[in-house]
Amino acid sequence: MKIRLNITTRIAGGFGSLILLTIVAFFYTFIVLKDTRKKTDIVVEEVIPSLTELKDFNLLLQKSRTLISKWYYSRTVTDQYNDRVELQKLITSNYSEKKNKLLSLAKNWKPEEKEKIETILRRTETTFALYQSEIMEKLKTLDDYKDSEKYFLAGQALEDAENALNNIARNLNQLIETKTQEADNVKQAMFKSINFLENVVKILGLILLIGGIVIAFFTIRSIIVPIMQLKNMLLKMGKGIIPKERFPDRTDEIGEMGRALNILINSFERTTEFAKQTGAGNFDAVFQPLSEYDTLGHALIRMRDELAENERVLERKVIERTEEVVRQKKEIEYLFTQVTDSIKYAKRIQEAILPPIKYFQTLLPHSFILYKPKDIVSGDFYWIEKKNNIIYVAAVDCTGHGVPGAFMSIIGSNLLKDIINNTPLTHPAEILDELNIEIAQTLHSEQTDTKDGMDLSIIAIHTDTLLMEYATAMNPICLIKNHELKILEGDRFPIGKYTDVINKFTNHSIQLDKGDLIYLFSDGYADQFGGPKGKKLYKKNFYKILEEAAKWPIEHQKFILEKKFNEWKGNLEQVDDILVIGIKV
Repeated sequence: MKIRLNITTRIAGGFGSLILLTIVAFFYTFIVLKDTRKKTDIVVEEVIPSLTELKDFNLLLQKSRTLISKWYYSRTVTDQYNDRVELQKLITSNYSEKKNKLLSLAKNWKPEEKEKIETILRRTETTFALYQSEIMEKLKTLDDYKDSEKYFLAGQALEDAENALNNIARNLNQLIETKTQEADNVKQAMFKSINFLENVVKILGLILLIGGIVIAFFTIRSIIVPIMQLKNMLLKMGKGIIPKERFPDRTDEIGEMGRALNILINSFERTTEFAKQTGAGNFDAVFQPLSEYDTLGHALIRMRDELAENERVLERKVIERTEEVVRQKKEIEYLFTQVTDSIKYAKRIQEAILPPIKYFQTLLPHSFILYKPKDIVSGDFYWIEKKNNIIYVAAVDCTGHGVPGAFMSIIGSNLLKDIINNTPLTHPAEILDELNIEIAQTLHSEQTDTKDGMDLSIIAIHTDTLLMEYATAMNPICLIKNHELKILEGDRFPIGKYTDVINKFTNHSIQLDKGDLIYLFSDGYADQFGGPKGKKLYKKNFYKILEEAAKWPIEHQKFILEKKFNEWKGNLEQVDDILVIGIKV
């Protein structure tokens, strides 16, 4: 009778064998590691600390021998003060600490070793008592050293102490040698355990490797290969490819899936042929569903009937929609042309209102203007005017950009010109106060909820004295004097009625010298995104660019600023209008 092995039985058998081998390997490894750890603990927690403390104690005794000798032979008490203090500390403090550590470690020693260390400690204490009573107490002052009897008796005591220390050292060295041999024995036993563990791991690893290869071979042959065949056939079907081959017959679960897949492939072939006939317009093609539950088959038949009807309806609608789209396209193209032409005309109007570059450079020969609107028209504008011996210059950033900003720029430019020409006002702060009122009246801010306005900086240069007056609404001014950049801050509120309170602007003044550089600008340059990470430039980096450009002649600075801007922006879109005015006094 043939035994039927299903997938579960095969996988369980393979993994069970691997688990059994793993448990055996774990058991042997655990036993050897436990024994090795026990020996390691003995070395780490007992033998090595004991050896260390014994050697340290030996050094302490040798140090005491040196210090007591200095006490006896040195007659300059003052020069040996530190050595005497160190000897007293050694006897009273260091020895007690070392003694406690040795007695604590000796609890785990052999009885004869424990007895030997206790004997050594007692003799040490006797020797230290001899130090104190016969040498240290008798030789305290210089007079004591001059007393022949005291000095002689102290010398006898020093000799006795030397003999005692030699005896203690012999016993201590024997104990150190014993503990060293014990440490070597424990280490050798530990190394044997480790070597045994290494051999066990190698043997078990080899067994696991061979067993794993055998199990993997049978698993691949009986499970993985047919599953991969099923997978390849399903992947083809997932890509819309109907396999030509069929899955061979088997008696397990994989065989059942293979038979179901063969049936599905045959159905797909019939469905594909029916779809081709329907797509070709043959709505009389015959198709037989697999059963009454074949949802796809019945849906295909309904689709064929609906397509036949829809084809007739669509033919009529396509004709009607094509005519409508053509008409709407012509209307949109006409409207787009009208709007574009209007904006271009608005640009010509705006350019006509802006001061000509030649006029600007006639009043200020050493100057430049970097002006880059974001759209066809701009919300930024520059303005210059001369009245008596004063030259007024302003850089203005109106609300928004494009057409709305352009309307505001025209209003602002006309109002500034009217204030200069038709009022007696001369100071920049007075001009901004008047501009603030005129903007509010022009835009009827009392009756509307408009928030339109402008940020700007304005300067007034007295050509006879080089005194510069200035006032700002949000936008600061940069001044480079003696190769040092200064930020001239002003008022931190804009032009326009944003609250019920009408703010008054502050007038500032500063004395200029020949060669000073002045920069007025809007916030478009500093707000540009770009760089390696697509971040905003920010004002601090913009100021650094101005400092670098200031090292060049004023005629080249515009090109440097424009080059730096384009490098930063890269392939990103310009986010705002750009305006930078540079003036060299």
